[in-house]
Amino acid sequence: MKVLVTGGTGLVGKALQTVIKNQGRQEEEWYFAGSKDADLTNLAATQALFAREKPTHVIHLAAMVGGLFHNMNNNLDFLRNNLLINDNVLQTAHEQGCVKVVSCLSTCIFPDKTTYPISETMVHNGPPHPSNYGYSYAKRLIDVQNHAYHDKYGRMYTSVIPCNIFGPHDNYKPEVSHVIPGMINRMHRLITENPEVPEIEKVFTIFGSGMPLRQFIYSLDLAELMIWVLRSYDSVEPIILSVDECQEVTIFEVASAIAEAFHFKGKLVCDTTKADGQYKKTASNAKLRSHLPDYLFTDFEIAIKASVQWYKDNYNEARK
Repeated sequence: MKVLVTGGTGLVGKALQTVIKNQGRQEEEWYFAGSKDADLTNLAATQALFAREKPTHVIHLAAMVGGLFHNMNNNLDFLRNNLLINDNVLQTAHEQGCVKVVSCLSTCIFPDKTTYPISETMVHNGPPHPSNYGYSYAKRLIDVQNHAYHDKYGRMYTSVIPCNIFGPHDNYKPEVSHVIPGMINRMHRLITENPEVPEIEKVFTIFGSGMPLRQFIYSLDLAELMIWVLRSYDSVEPIILSVDECQEVTIFEVASAIAEAFHFKGKLVCDTTKADGQYKKTASNAKLRSHLPDYLFTDFEIAIKASVQWYKDNYNEARK
């Protein structure tokens, strides 16, 4: 079993590396490909990567990704680049005879107007939120392609739909980062810059009202679950990998947990002139629980503290 991980040097790829190293399975060989290995928007480069590594299995993580504001301003780029990447990877995997491909989607692909909690059966029930329709439609089409490869060739190509992911090795670049790494980076700068200003007088700004609700999964938990999907989940139908519904938190609660991890003594305020995006995306993990009823997710506050500590310890190397 030779596993190729596309996007293998990013947040989830690094988490997979950690989990695989700890498991130490001798019968599996893993290769974590990054952007330096191949430009996956280029078919020839994608084919060359597969020809060189000869994978039997693929975990497909590579994508053009970004936070709310980056998506809002670049929907066309998100659509075109992700369509190219996904088509190149899936078609090349088919041509190379890969046994299984597990692609990573996102809960943002679900319809904007829907009932909650959302489930795997609701992916194509209506348009996604307009803030990120380019990324969402490109990701939705992976599910369509998976079914098409299965119907025509019997391929076991499937997908996972994680809720919002965070953890070590995240992308902390402003305007590109997602909410948690973006807050971690901004709070660290606020604390460390202008040391002449007492910390108790400093103000951390939360973009938006702070009221939107989100489920967050720690990257190491997601890595464990994705490995289980690769080894044991044999269905072309997507599966949501999310924490339980009761673990949903507001954006303000996220900021508070990050402030606690930094021991920040200043004030948190909400800038309501900034967009909130989708108010909620509550996902049901009932299908996952039917397979793994006893899986224990890492406590949110503990995972936030570990993520903040990693950022502080690796500040010079972090993608910021």
